[in-house]
Amino acid sequence: MIDRLAAETLLRLASQFPVVGVTGPRQSGKSTLTKAVFPNKRYVTFDDRTMRELAISNPSDFLAAFPDGAVLDEAQKVPEIFDALKMHVDNSDFTPGKFILTGSSQFRLKQNMTDSLAGRAAFLKLLPFSVKELKNEGLLSDNPYDIIFGGQYPPLHDPEKHFIPEDWYESYIDTCLDLDVRDQINADNLSTFKKFIQVCAAHSGQLLSMDSISRDVGVSAPTVKRWLSILENSFIIHFLEPDNNNLGKSIVKTPKLYFVDSGLLCHLLRLDSKEELLLSRYKGAVIETFAVAELLKHRMNQGKKPNLTFYRDNKGFEVDTIADWKHTFAIEIKSSNAPEAKLSANTKKYIELRGDDNTRNAVFYLGDVSVTVNGTSYVAWKDWGDYLS
Repeated sequence: MIDRLAAETLLRLASQFPVVGVTGPRQSGKSTLTKAVFPNKRYVTFDDRTMRELAISNPSDFLAAFPDGAVLDEAQKVPEIFDALKMHVDNSDFTPGKFILTGSSQFRLKQNMTDSLAGRAAFLKLLPFSVKELKNEGLLSDNPYDIIFGGQYPPLHDPEKHFIPEDWYESYIDTCLDLDVRDQINADNLSTFKKFIQVCAAHSGQLLSMDSISRDVGVSAPTVKRWLSILENSFIIHFLEPDNNNLGKSIVKTPKLYFVDSGLLCHLLRLDSKEELLLSRYKGAVIETFAVAELLKHRMNQGKKPNLTFYRDNKGFEVDTIADWKHTFAIEIKSSNAPEAKLSANTKKYIELRGDDNTRNAVFYLGDVSVTVNGTSYVAWKDWGDYLS
């Protein structure tokens, strides 16, 4: 098993809250992580019909059968369990980390836990492998396009499995449609929804244009908005909101859309190889998507809010990502493999606009060596997960 950076965070949360929910996209390793971190806890999956029916029929007695707690996988499939958990926690001695709940449906799991377990539960979001996790295991190629094109979902990096990424991603999309989407939209719209996902892929790294997506898919803008929410709650996409930092009223107010995994994005863009990616008009957007996903993983693995935005004014001046963390980082993301001075122009201008001595600037690039030149950090792709630490 590849060691997950989120394991320490999961233990930290479980030392404070009686219930911890672990959410994330399908196949991100939630069950593997929870079983590894809590090897002595009983593991119950509600994919098992027998267990599901037992829990539904008498949730209180079901929980009482686990005096030392348990890992309850796919907990959102038994909504009745959440009120029972509230009563169980309130009527028992305070025991941190007693029940660990996992689920691939962030919306259902978090909604149920928030409604029933407010103040009693914490959440951890687990995304696919980060570059740092694969780097720690010696599993990174020296060619960044191998990982950018191939993606970072755990099954694709399991030495005991031999998935062909194209086949795996096609199956993954079908699974998401069947298990996460089918009960939220009209069944007659499933094929249209699949087209919608592909159209969204062409918009990754761009300002969100619901009218453009609506036109390309052939559905109304309100439908696009609702379907985008489904993708976001399934951890397929993420939105970056615009940053203002009191820099005036001329900034854009529209978020940018990003996919969470660059490999899935490449598949949806119908790119057949990393060589084709290199020549594609989408190359810059895919690399930017890859970098933003790494920043998301860095924060989520620590159990923290992303606090990621971007800056763009109505004249087109833009900084790819603003990370408001312990310090503020203005980050440009480039496909260059050389640390050229011109790559930092926008981040330096942004710092001047802010007039803030605490803001730092960086260029994420695809080179092999991280260096600092004239106050700008040029961060090699293998170090993206380490730089902001």
